[in-house]
Amino acid sequence: MEEMNGIVDSLVDNGEKSHVCTECRKHLGHDGVLRRRQQAHREDGSPARERPDKCNVCGQCFTQNVALAFYKTLDAGKSHLKWKVSAKGAVKHDKFHTHQETYRCQECGKCFAYSSQLVRHKRLHTGEKPYQCQQCGKCFASSSVLVSHERLHTGEKPYKCQECGKCFANSSDLLKHNRHHTGEKPYQCKECGKCFADSSSLVRHKGLHTRDKPYECQECGKCFASNSYLVKHKRLHTGDKPHQCQECGRCFVYSSDLVNHKRVHTGEKPYKCEECGKCSASHSDWLKHKRLHTGETPYKCEECGKCSASHSDLLKHKILHTGEKPYQCQECGKSFAYSSVLVSHKRLHTGEKPYQCQECGKCFAYSSGLVSHKRRHTGEKPYQCQECGKCFASHSPLVSHKRLHTGEKPYQCEECGKCFVYSSALASHKSLHTGEKPYQCQECGKCFAYSSSLTKHKRLHTVETIQMP
Repeated sequence: MEEMNGIVDSLVDNGEKSHVCTECRKHLGHDGVLRRRQQAHREDGSPARERPDKCNVCGQCFTQNVALAFYKTLDAGKSHLKWKVSAKGAVKHDKFHTHQETYRCQECGKCFAYSSQLVRHKRLHTGEKPYQCQQCGKCFASSSVLVSHERLHTGEKPYKCQECGKCFANSSDLLKHNRHHTGEKPYQCKECGKCFADSSSLVRHKGLHTRDKPYECQECGKCFASNSYLVKHKRLHTGDKPHQCQECGRCFVYSSDLVNHKRVHTGEKPYKCEECGKCSASHSDWLKHKRLHTGETPYKCEECGKCSASHSDLLKHKILHTGEKPYQCQECGKSFAYSSVLVSHKRLHTGEKPYQCQECGKCFAYSSGLVSHKRRHTGEKPYQCQECGKCFASHSPLVSHKRLHTGEKPYQCEECGKCFVYSSALASHKSLHTGEKPYQCQECGKCFAYSSSLTKHKRLHTVETIQMP
């Protein structure tokens, strides 16, 4: 009760409830009533801070008109009551002992302790969304979700972490973030005992045990373990990209993609590898990089057994089996397996090169091209072959190099069946069948099937130029 009195005292001190009797804690309408009330206490000698209402279960006393919300947690068999001021009126304290739930939904039978909870719940059945954003027109079932949504437009982040100073738009996000500092994982799977920092991660994890995916997409029939996954998936069909970068105007399907994208502008790379010191802009890139050191490949293809270091790599690999290419270029009709490849391909038509090197000013159509190019300035070669120790500036040359050790030749000519280590070698080989000679000398006009042949030919012109008097 001392904590409750402290709360009321703070209200009096802050002037939030200016007509509170200091004797009995009753809230009164104006100064005249307050003075008469206090005079009555002095005249009849009634005990200060009288608390006439007593809980029959635990014996706690409180004033009738102080608006309190109670909740109880159990710790080692002891009941701990915490007190919170509510502006809407007193809540029946006994409900928290009896677990009484008086408000029942007529649709599904679910019960609630408060009528306001039932009202919000009913909107799940009716689909009603009475709260509308004035900025974009999007509607919500509850006012609290609308308030959180509006912060996407204003950029307001009122919740600040006391440890690292990072700010958040929602208190729930701050709560989850704090667990990164404390290491707390309060949500435990009853099947395997694994613990999680947030409830949504536990729900997704449970799907691994049950294989339960009750949320089905009406467009394509794909099923998901959680409704949030389904909502995000639907945007692939609708093309909705609600998350916009304020710097360049680019839009994204997922808020996490926008967060990662913003770091392209700021240059922030908050995730550092403890092994080699390399920093990454996103947690997924950092995790994927760590597996280069550990050799871990936890994602296995059920078709061929191939293992991948990341879930995204596995999804890309699976398309090799299905042959599906759902993303089509409207300019030339070419189709692609991945939306990111289509975006990159479109730059061939537009000539756009949005990634610029700060050292020399050279521009690139792809971010990966810029990253690889930067290593020419720094001399960095972070990708090492475990067989021979040779290092490379980018991952793809390492993959190709490894085939020299394994003997793998994954690129096969459909005409003659000959196999090659590199896709470029296969492309050059195909010209033998087609007779195509795409590499032309600018000096004499002679054409060649291979770029290497053109390079050798050019030297003839160079020698002739040197020998001329």
